[in-house]
Amino acid sequence: MKFEELKLAYGYPLQLQTAGNTGQPERFSCRLIGCLPGRSLLLSVPKQTGKLVKFRAGQKIVVRLMIDNGIGIFAGIVESLTLDPYPILHLSYPESVTFKGIRSATRVVVYEKVVVSNTSLDFAPATNGVISDISISGARVELNDEIAEIGDVLELKAQVDIRELRRDLVLTGVVRSRVDPTDNQIDGMLVSYGLEFNLQTEEQRLLMYAYVFSQMAIQEHSSN
Repeated sequence: MKFEELKLAYGYPLQLQTAGNTGQPERFSCRLIGCLPGRSLLLSVPKQTGKLVKFRAGQKIVVRLMIDNGIGIFAGIVESLTLDPYPILHLSYPESVTFKGIRSATRVVVYEKVVVSNTSLDFAPATNGVISDISISGARVELNDEIAEIGDVLELKAQVDIRELRRDLVLTGVVRSRVDPTDNQIDGMLVSYGLEFNLQTEEQRLLMYAYVFSQMAIQEHSSN
């Protein structure tokens, strides 16, 4: 598919993959901040240990992004990295985007306040945040604190409205991805985690299905 067909909003999270000095791939999180169709993409410059990652002109990069029910992948070449008035990575405009379906359901954008705890750790640290999108197979959460690593299991607790009914929604999911604190999606949040839901009770699944489908119906009605 063509890149412009994705209709990505500015600020959309992307993952950059480069070949490291050891030959092993290195991955960095960034955001789409602009584009000149047919010419170049403008990206935020990712940070590593608090410092901007260095890129050189002509360097090849693989870009991945989550879209609908899967992952979009395209290759790009670094055109330049500018620092004034703020850091921008200029990447060649992709000729095409390859799509790989991996999800079982389309996600819907929401904004639900949530309390999240890391059940993989003995002391189960918890923090506040929001669910920014959700499907019946996973969700993205934006949190006040970094409490997890890839592979950890998080428990989400939120009060949600389903057709004027207020219910306690409790879900658990495995952390599959994260966005660096410097690239937060929602103002005030420090880190984003992408979760894949694992085993839920029948009651939890039914409540989750009702909530997700009600949100889909609301958004479909709003767009008409």
